[in-house]
Amino acid sequence: MEEILFTAIKGIKVGHAENLEAATGCTVILCEEGAVGGVDVRGGAPGTRETELLNPLNLVEKLHAVLLAGGSAFGLDAAAGVMSYLEEKGIGFDVGVTTVPIVGAAVLFDLLVGDYKIRPDKEMGYKACENASSQPPLQGTIGAGTGATIGKCLGPEYAMKGGVGSYGIKVGDLMVAALVAVNSFGDVVDPSTGEVISGALSPDGLSFANTEKVLLQQYNNNKNLFTGNTTIGVIATNGKLTKAGASKVASMAHNGYARSIRPAHTMVDGDTIFTMATGEVEADISATGLLAAKVMEEAVVRAVKHATSLDGLKCYADCHPEHSEGS
Repeated sequence: MEEILFTAIKGIKVGHAENLEAATGCTVILCEEGAVGGVDVRGGAPGTRETELLNPLNLVEKLHAVLLAGGSAFGLDAAAGVMSYLEEKGIGFDVGVTTVPIVGAAVLFDLLVGDYKIRPDKEMGYKACENASSQPPLQGTIGAGTGATIGKCLGPEYAMKGGVGSYGIKVGDLMVAALVAVNSFGDVVDPSTGEVISGALSPDGLSFANTEKVLLQQYNNNKNLFTGNTTIGVIATNGKLTKAGASKVASMAHNGYARSIRPAHTMVDGDTIFTMATGEVEADISATGLLAAKVMEEAVVRAVKHATSLDGLKCYADCHPEHSEGS
């Protein structure tokens, strides 16, 4: 296996736009030639767009972009900017009078960080497209990960900084890569050891509270202490997949969440993964899904390790300065 960039897959571009003072932003993954799309939504509180269109029973097969954004449901407005950008270039599903770009989207909740009145909008979505390129994607406190936080079981004051991460693998001619914005209710763990590397801090601010233990200790408490979560991501591959196959790959990629986020897929997360398949090489669905899980778990870890402090939130480097990977 060979490590690759997310943008090593031909036709895939990534662009970010953010407002650091407001602590929010968006990330766009473009495939102007179109990529067969799939999606799997596992969290109990999703905010999404065009997911039903990706049902194999429905007409359109190809995505032209996926938008990941902060701002909760308000952030879906940024998809209009992505559509405008692509329509101006004549990219989309041909309906005769124009082309309709097919833009999937998912949002995360970051309104308790920075200025909640400022959210990703049409202008920011358009800007992310202008910034899109096939250069190595930036990671950490950027784009959709700008206001992302993790480990909120004791409230936002004990949370740590999340962010955007990416990672890819090549096996033979098959490429599979993940890009993710980590804003989880649960802690992020090192899959190789199972140890928490970032998450809910104890009241002393010096150790981890361990979200799973806290949740079990409060099993009979129905009070929703903090609803602002969600981890959203994209699997890109040069494999040839059907819509059904692409959705299965997205489904298997959720195993990457489960390995690196504990707990994942809670009622207060809107965990969602899209797949974009460019169809250059023959690919077994199960093998592609296996790789998707592997790259996703590593992308989650990298999102945390590349995150930098913002709005008073501690980041991975604050707790592990000797291991920080920087931005």
